Amino acid sequence: MKLALKIDVQTLRGTRQGVPRLIELLQKHNASASFFFCVGPDHTGRAVKQLWRANLLKYYGMPSMLYGTVLPGPDIGKQCSDIMSKARAAGNEIGLQAYDAAAWCNHAAQSDAAWCEKQMRLGYERFAEIFGEPPKTRAAAGWQMNLHSYRLTQRMGFHYCSDTRGRGPFIPIYHGEIIACPQLPTTLPTVNEAIKSAGLDACAEHILNLSTDSPPTGHLYTLRAELEGMRLAPVFERLLHGWRAQGYELVSAGEIYASLEIGRLPRHEVELGHWPGTPSMIMLQAKEFLAG
Repeated sequence: MKLALKIDVQTLRGTRQGVPRLIELLQKHNASASFFFCVGPDHTGRAVKQLWRANLLKYYGMPSMLYGTVLPGPDIGKQCSDIMSKARAAGNEIGLQAYDAAAWCNHAAQSDAAWCEKQMRLGYERFAEIFGEPPKTRAAAGWQMNLHSYRLTQRMGFHYCSDTRGRGPFIPIYHGEIIACPQLPTTLPTVNEAIKSAGLDACAEHILNLSTDSPPTGHLYTLRAELEGMRLAPVFERLLHGWRAQGYELVSAGEIYASLEIGRLPRHEVELGHWPGTPSMIMLQAKEFLAG
């Protein structure tokens, strides 16, 4: 049995502190994973800071034109390329998360084709600068997608993507249009979702209970460098021990992809919907296309 580990890395702090810790844990437990990097500016959490600054300006009578001024975020790709390269050197798969993860999470679902292509091209080109080759896989920040971005996964030549939540690998259909880029969806709850359901002390056991039965192609678990690579590292280590005890081989998502017969994958519709424990609407694997 295989269980793929998909690691989302969205912030400067997560890259600097979380990624090295995760590399260490993976090596300790003889596991590999797929690291999906944000390679541009870190704007995560800056909206609150900007509102706070705008209120101070307002109270001190500063011009309204300054309200909400967007301050440039630190450039993750430029400051952390050495750490990103260490993840690959340690034998892990590397892929693209986003150029600007905050912008993608906040705007991708409603944006037009030009905006989506600009964001994805910026990430694609920066990734190639860092690693000396273009990304072969991508995992959308926050599972946020639309028709334009699904089409781009095909046009940009990704081998597979992981932009959805669901049950197992499939070929996506969006409003009747086939997207010729396989999806490997996240099949297990995230640690945040497990904490909401079972509490912090029992969240690892909650995830392990749901891992007992493996789909034919294996499970895919998404973790975050900012959580399991930092303050929730002990939870992740309990998961690694538990999955080993259940008989899982802990691998990258690329290893799951390599084991698939792409021509025999089922075709499933994708749709925007609610997933238990997530605050926003995200992309979901829906019913099998033309089934029944």
